[in-house]
Amino acid sequence: MDQRIINLFDEYTHRPLTREEFISKLTKLTGSTAAAMAVLPLLEVNYAHAATVMQQDDRLSTASITYPIEGGEMKAYIARPKKKGNYGGVVVIHENRGLNPHIEDVTRRVALEGFVAIAPDALSPLGGTPADADKARDMFQQLDMPKTISNFVRAFDYLKTQKDCNGKFGCVGFCWGGAMANNLAVNVPTLLAAVPFYGRQPEATDVPKIKAALQLHYAQMDDRINAGIAAYEEELKKAGVKYDLFMYEGAQHAFHNDTAPTRYNEAAAKLAWSRTIAFFNEKLR
Repeated sequence: MDQRIINLFDEYTHRPLTREEFISKLTKLTGSTAAAMAVLPLLEVNYAHAATVMQQDDRLSTASITYPIEGGEMKAYIARPKKKGNYGGVVVIHENRGLNPHIEDVTRRVALEGFVAIAPDALSPLGGTPADADKARDMFQQLDMPKTISNFVRAFDYLKTQKDCNGKFGCVGFCWGGAMANNLAVNVPTLLAAVPFYGRQPEATDVPKIKAALQLHYAQMDDRINAGIAAYEEELKKAGVKYDLFMYEGAQHAFHNDTAPTRYNEAAAKLAWSRTIAFFNEKLR
């Protein structure tokens, strides 16, 4: 697909571009309204393909729960192995479309590897993630970021109360969630492992606060996010933070999201995921 179309969709996904403006620009790029409408299903996520691990998988226990935050409650989805054990805890952080079926599936994938996995809903203070993805995107503009970071930090407090959790914590996040994973590395001193997928980097002055080991995943075609890599690496090295950085050749932003047909890159996604699980196995057992 024309890279200009993918870049336009990225702009629509991450910046205040209305759907009408997006369709208008897409029509100009494709040459006609009919062509734009034909391309659209190839760009937008399809949650019908979200379940790679079934919700009723006999190996797992899953639930929708809440945990306390300042002034209210945070909604979250939790998945854990049914087999009795002592498991590391992993916070799974969604993209800027909220807690949706895809992220719930990713949470089950983490649990299936032998972890207690919890996916908070960042939009909880606003009523929770709506079914309309465009509405969800707009709601992210209303979030107070310091409070939102605090709300995610509280997820680790919740994990500490779980009898099958061993007290070793990690996080993995995608896109907006990748940026949050970086922020949690800054704000949770007890965090052992943080895995941001194509996430915006934290402020340079905050990097020395990071105690966790980092595994950073980036897509070669993701110029917007990649612009911050060099400065981040410089600060990580200055601070002595342990990190591994992986760049996936030919991959687009959101390459791990298998419900996004145009941007999903199966080879890159599988390799990045295998690295993620190996990292968690190393740090959280």
